[in-house]
Amino acid sequence: MKWVLLVCAMVALSECLVQIPLEKGKSARETLEEQGLWEEYRLKYPYNPTIKFDQSFAVATESMTNDADLTYYGIISIGTPPQSFKVIFDSGSSNLWVPSVYCNTPACNNHQKFNPRASSTYRNAGRPLSIHYGTGSMTGFLGYDTVMVGGLPVRNQVFGLSQTEAPFMQHMHADGILGLAYPRLAASGATPVFDNMMKENLINQDIFSVYLSPNSAAGSVVTFGGVDPNHYYGSISWIPLSSELYWQITVDRVTVNGQVVACNGGCQAIVDTGTSLVVGPQNAIGNINRRVGAMGQNGDYVVNCNNIYQMPAVTFHIHGQEFTIPAPAYVRRTGYYGCRTGFGNGGSNLWILGDVFIRQYYSIFNRAQNMVGLARAR
Repeated sequence: MKWVLLVCAMVALSECLVQIPLEKGKSARETLEEQGLWEEYRLKYPYNPTIKFDQSFAVATESMTNDADLTYYGIISIGTPPQSFKVIFDSGSSNLWVPSVYCNTPACNNHQKFNPRASSTYRNAGRPLSIHYGTGSMTGFLGYDTVMVGGLPVRNQVFGLSQTEAPFMQHMHADGILGLAYPRLAASGATPVFDNMMKENLINQDIFSVYLSPNSAAGSVVTFGGVDPNHYYGSISWIPLSSELYWQITVDRVTVNGQVVACNGGCQAIVDTGTSLVVGPQNAIGNINRRVGAMGQNGDYVVNCNNIYQMPAVTFHIHGQEFTIPAPAYVRRTGYYGCRTGFGNGGSNLWILGDVFIRQYYSIFNRAQNMVGLARAR
């Protein structure tokens, strides 16, 4: 415990803020575009990020989908001595899993693998694990070991060791996923990492927050235990959750130039660090993209790169506050396919406020009060 206190004293604000830098690697889309394989994969593995929020997926069999634009990951370690892994910190799921030495599918062979025999603190949980995401799926089994997160040891943490992974995952830069949603969502009854952090009093506040640098790849960070004012300005808008399973809130409406273009009368949205775009129902997303001047093309909405600074902003009205995303923030430039908007079609009426939104608004996830806080990112 003295070592944990030393870590707490070293971090900012004299609080037990545990910060993990997030790196922005090359996305799966960029890798596939460079190889000339993107169109083939896009058709074979359609984009449907809302699938991971469908509870029927626990027992259903569906075609795999992709989120080809995920790029942010942080480093954790598991075991004694520690084995390091790049993981996506995903507020839209609840399990921690990494590839294992028992997996020989192409996706596993392309990533770091955990070897339980090399860890003196590992023990088998004796339970199988199967998880479905918008990015694909994995099967494997559960084990227990020490997980190091930002220098803090989360002991006896249950985690998944994959034995199979869906093909699309071989193009992801990250090795695995660390889920940050509520424990009721966790597959196989596994306790999430953040819940064990709270239970073991490793953090001062039952809060984690995410900053995705709006202007560059550098500086992005996930903070456990509180809020870092260096990453936002102005006041924090606190929004009560409408469901305590995901980080789900109510959006009142979406406007462009003051006109309602979507979500008229209210809709449900999940603040999700594990989704790259802002996602919504097909008709609503189509309406937004038409209003900003985008044209549908091969599953994307494309714009003239020369028109970005003349395009209107899109505003989400949430809990009496306005959260505006200007065109330079929602348009993505690529070296192969020009410029595309960051508004994508989902497979349900549910909205997802992913990285396009979070890059503009520092996002605070408060388990103590079951609220999401949003403030303008620096």
